[in-house]
Amino acid sequence: MISDELARAVLSREDVVRYLQSSHGGSDGRERVYAYLEELKTTQRYPFYRALKHPLYPILRKIDRHVEHLDIVEAATRAGRVIYASNHKSHTDYLVEPVVLDDNGVRPPIIAAGINLFGGPLGLIHRHVTGAIPIRRNAKDPAYHVTLKAYVAELLRRHDLLFYPEGGRSYSGELKPPKTGLLHAALTADTPGLMIVPTAISYDLVLEDHILARQRVKRRQRPFAREFAEMVRYAVGYRSRAFLTFGRPIPLDGWEPESRRDVMELGKLTTTSIGKLVKVLPTAVIATAMRPSITRRDLEERAEAIIETLRAVGANLGVSSGRQAVDEAAQPLEARGIIVCDRGRFRVRDRNVLRYYARTIEHLLTSGSGRTH
Repeated sequence: MISDELARAVLSREDVVRYLQSSHGGSDGRERVYAYLEELKTTQRYPFYRALKHPLYPILRKIDRHVEHLDIVEAATRAGRVIYASNHKSHTDYLVEPVVLDDNGVRPPIIAAGINLFGGPLGLIHRHVTGAIPIRRNAKDPAYHVTLKAYVAELLRRHDLLFYPEGGRSYSGELKPPKTGLLHAALTADTPGLMIVPTAISYDLVLEDHILARQRVKRRQRPFAREFAEMVRYAVGYRSRAFLTFGRPIPLDGWEPESRRDVMELGKLTTTSIGKLVKVLPTAVIATAMRPSITRRDLEERAEAIIETLRAVGANLGVSSGRQAVDEAAQPLEARGIIVCDRGRFRVRDRNVLRYYARTIEHLLTSGSGRTH
């Protein structure tokens, strides 16, 4: 059962009271709010996390984790409560990000995750160990929305929060526009000193790249068990680096929760900040530079031109030259079945996946001249 203290706090929040007193609340409004609170309740016992044989830990071990600007997080968490707003590339995100924080002695946040991840053993771990909140992304019931926002607002008095403004993973590779529901909830939390820390995660190779690129647009929610089976298939031979980059905090003082314009502007500012932090890795540069058929020399020159464009706009570069990009990306992309080197020429083998990686840095480029495939 959810604690009486938390239930009372949620039920006493202005939005919830207004809803229950309105015609929308109806005679069963309070019961629906309680039912959703039971669904949302979560407990964080993070010291147990590493002791468990997490279903995805065999995959997590294949990802070398790197962190940038940890000092920002350390200062922010000393000052007060923090909301980590991150882009969303993979199911491995919500493993890599909290583990990186824990590795470095930073208190782990509660995680907002899709409700599809809460079935079976993984769901028990999320609900009772990592402290993840199951989110119904397409819920229409006003009782759910008012309960979710009130619950998150109350949790922010007690915990930090990690959430993904895009909602779900990016199926196209590009950074998606933000959903503002949880941002609005944060603004109503009335927690002094609360701040957003923009967070960007980047991979040389995304575990689900073929799965996501094949769909490009999410059409329906598939059972996680099926997605997990596909991820295991693509994990054979998989190795990647993950770069977690933290940016300058965005204080929430002064933003007006009742102003739709303020909420939308905050969402835009948060997403723009995340986009600037994205680590530009060799695979993304080569994906952008590739043509259907190209020599190594031409590929290096095109990659060099893209890197110069990115350097000019202040991108977070993880590669310094066209030669380095080809040296470090060609073999992993070929092993992944995305490109192939044939008689001294690179050729595209999987156009959809190649474009998926190119779109991960598309927002950083000032023109489309670097991409012609």
